[in-house]
Amino acid sequence: MTATQHADDPVQNPLTLVMTVRSADDRRALQAKLEALQSLPREQNPVVAALDTIATVHFARFVFIDEDRLAVITTYDGDFAVYINEFVDHIGDVFNDLLQHVDGAPPLPVQRHREQFLDYVRRNDLRCLPPFYSAYPERTVLDVLAADSGS
Repeated sequence: MTATQHADDPVQNPLTLVMTVRSADDRRALQAKLEALQSLPREQNPVVAALDTIATVHFARFVFIDEDRLAVITTYDGDFAVYINEFVDHIGDVFNDLLQHVDGAPPLPVQRHREQFLDYVRRNDLRCLPPFYSAYPERTVLDVLAADSGS
């Protein structure tokens, strides 16, 4: 349990950030940028490097829901603000590049407008209907990695 967690707080938390794409041209630009990013080898992909370094994300993916909406779907450990700020610290420029194509995006760069970015993510996070299921609800990413390396 982290210093900011309380005993009754969940270890894992879902995030479903849904962003509205500005136009068809922006959709094509986002698609191209994400495909280029996701096709990079693991050791060259800044998103993967951030995920590995931060070590609080169980799962993460980008999904175009339809022509107008892009979702970032993750399951992460711990506090929301700490989680989002870690990503701003590690890959803020990736967010800056993607958010320029999104309607109602917060001011950029996110590194200088952290509170607005946090508010934007909060407003656009589709909350799941409780309870949030996890096969290992008490385990953090680090717990899972430690158990895996021990086998």
